[in-house]
Amino acid sequence: MAPRQAQNRNSESVDNYLKAILTLSGSDNQATGGPAPRRVASNALAAQLGVAAASVTNMLQKLAAAAVPLVEYERHRGVLLSPAGKRRALEVLRHHRLIETFLYKVLDYPIEEVHEEAERLEHFISERFEERIAAKLGHPTCDPHGHSIPTLEGEMPCQQSIPLTEAITGGTFIVDSISDRDAPTLRSLKAHGMTPGTRLRIAKSASDDLCSVRIGRSARPLDLSREVAREIRILPLAK
Repeated sequence: MAPRQAQNRNSESVDNYLKAILTLSGSDNQATGGPAPRRVASNALAAQLGVAAASVTNMLQKLAAAAVPLVEYERHRGVLLSPAGKRRALEVLRHHRLIETFLYKVLDYPIEEVHEEAERLEHFISERFEERIAAKLGHPTCDPHGHSIPTLEGEMPCQQSIPLTEAITGGTFIVDSISDRDAPTLRSLKAHGMTPGTRLRIAKSASDDLCSVRIGRSARPLDLSREVAREIRILPLAK
């Protein structure tokens, strides 16, 4: 492999680690200045990235020992992003969500396909290209899934929504965001009419294994597993 290719692969791998830590710590949709992020266990990071635990340990040690450390790592206590690591992770996340929005709004990609395309492109766009995409889109604050787009200054806007699993039965809600990590689930929810902005009523809360909701004016409930319901965030409908 040519030196430049190897360098690009290495940079992409580092970005993937930083973004995975951001996600698993609960900071990928959490407003800047909010609650302290959770420490991320190495085995959780290995599962998220699909790599061996030994490889995760080696990478975390490398990132912690860099001239400008990107993580704060203690064996058996997990890992946190350093300030520099969080800045880079939010930059990559901004790229990702801007690209998703561009693909969806300008190139008419199906919403369930934009995540994988953005995963491939997020590491390589220039600052000028990022600026042009943002300007073309009118500087959006949310991606097609309803997730906040980090600002150019590396700030994460506030998100007031809660997971569907935390809502109680009754009342009407608006779908604020849906996780983009599982394309088949996203495709299935879309087929049932559930997308960001959809109105829904909770027929049965997720105290058991299932959460039942009625979408829009439908009288027929849709049963969601607790795992799927956890990936849907909702807001009370303003009165």
